[in-house]
Formats: sequence, structure tokens, C-alpha cells
Amino acid sequence: MRMVTVGTRGSNLALAQTRWVVARLKEEWPETEFRIQTISTKGDRNRESLEQLAQKGDKGFWVKEIEEALLQKKIDIAVHSLKDLPTEQPEGLEVSSIPKRVDARDVLIGREGMKKLSELPQGARVGTSSVRRKAFLRSYRPDLIVKDLRGNIDTRLAALGSGEYDAIILAAAGLIRTEQRHRIDEFVEPDILLPAPGQGALALETRTEDDLTTEVVYAIHDHAADDRITAEREFLAGLGAGCMAPVGAHAVIKGGLITLEGWVGALDGSKVIRATSQGDAAECADIGAELAADMLERGAAELIESAREK
Repeated sequence: MRMVTVGTRGSNLALAQTRWVVARLKEEWPETEFRIQTISTKGDRNRESLEQLAQKGDKGFWVKEIEEALLQKKIDIAVHSLKDLPTEQPEGLEVSSIPKRVDARDVLIGREGMKKLSELPQGARVGTSSVRRKAFLRSYRPDLIVKDLRGNIDTRLAALGSGEYDAIILAAAGLIRTEQRHRIDEFVEPDILLPAPGQGALALETRTEDDLTTEVVYAIHDHAADDRITAEREFLAGLGAGCMAPVGAHAVIKGGLITLEGWVGALDGSKVIRATSQGDAAECADIGAELAADMLERGAAELIESAREK
């Protein structure tokens, strides 16, 4: 029986989504043995705020050590939250499979009487880990007090329970994958807040020369998710931005057409650029690149650069 080692971060969420991947792979390859190995990344150890990290332009913050283990053949498959993965792949590695995507939206969880973003009282304290969400909140509701929120899902939920925050905003996918959907008070629709490019999706990364493992992971590849993700990430790449930039993107496919919406905001909420592009789903990469070019003409680069400098 062949043994395949799957590498991931050690958080509850990372392990939950990796166990889900392994279960799907086992269904397709019952004669293969899969072993999960946890790897600590810089993101797990660093206590700086994400705004400080965004200023450094740090790429691969959550994935670098896992990719190094993959290159060194200590693991055979790397499982990442796709939104954490830089748009540029290291030489010798490739994203070989994107499994079925779960809900891409952001969600709000609030204290009693604070269950909807639009109805939060003036001066409510809202916690988030994301530069994108902070920029959005400062634009959408400048009357709110936006506070930094770090840690895993359980740590963030505990911080809300301690009274430090009136509400927090998280990715729906993390709560769904850790079987905590019941904690969600409001799904924030994309027409209000665009999620991070790739949010809700996983990336299975392998070595480019490892054809056998590539075949293994491709068995659970989802083509519709791939097209949507390709559009979103080509948009992010076209902007020259990383996963910690104040950038949102969301693609949907209906009747063979892909509609991609993009958002770039100033970190202080003073300016927002939002636009949409549509075309044949087969042209998903071009749709993303075209939308990025359109938004660059409208000043998106200045907003992204400003977020790095603050």
C-alpha cells in the first residue's frame, strides 16, 4: 500500500479541512494510505498585526514552511486555504487540485442585540483580522470602532464572549468546516462586502515532477471552482497585490458566463473603487486580468501602495 503524507498547519481549522480532503481522497483511492503531518508557519508564530505585515508586503506568510517541506520531499501534498496562497508559485510546485468550494462570504457574529452589520449601534467595537475587512468597515460604517483581532477561530469567539468586542467578522468557510455554522448571526452578502480572492476554497499543492501524486489529488478537482478562483486570482495578480492587501473579489458562473466583481479600498476607508467584468467562463483568466487593468486605470495601485505605507 502506498503512503502519501499530507502537510498542513496545525490549527483546528487547518486540520479539519485537511481531514476533509483526506476523506475525499480516500474515497477515490481506497488502496492508498494517507498520513497528516502538521507544520508550523511564520503566520502561526508572528504576533504582529496584519496591518503591520501588509506594510512589509510579506508573501507566503502562512504557507512558506509547508512549501519548503514539499520541495524537500518531507510531504507529498500541501493543503492550504487558497486565499493565503501567493499568486506566484515557487519553482517546482503547482496547485494541482481545487476541491469543491464552500461558502465564500464573510459573516458577522455579535453580542445580544448586535446581530446585523447595518444595525450595529454607533461606536460599536468590531473585531477583524483582515486588512480588507478593516478598509471596508471604515468605508461602509465610519462610525464603528474597528479593532484588531488575531488568533484561531476559537480564540476569536472567546474574545467576543469576554466583552472586548461587540461583534466580529470572520470567513463563513472556517465556521462551516469546523462545524460551527450555528454561531453565525449574519451572512454578509457580496454586494455589501466582497470576500477575499479565493476565500472558501482549498488549494492542493504538489511537486511538478510528481505525476502520480498529481493524479491522486486531481481526482477531487472541481472545474467550476477552478474557473471562479482563476478569475479572482488573476485579478489579484494583475493588481500586483497579495493576500493581505485591501482587495476583494468574487466570481459567479451562470449559464456559461462568469461575472467577476472587484473591490479595492483605502485602509482608512476614504476611497473605494469597485467594478464588474463579465464574459465566457472559458476566458476566466482574461476576465480577471481585464478587470485588474480597468481598476488600475482608476487608481487602484495607489490605494494598495498606501496600505503598505501606513
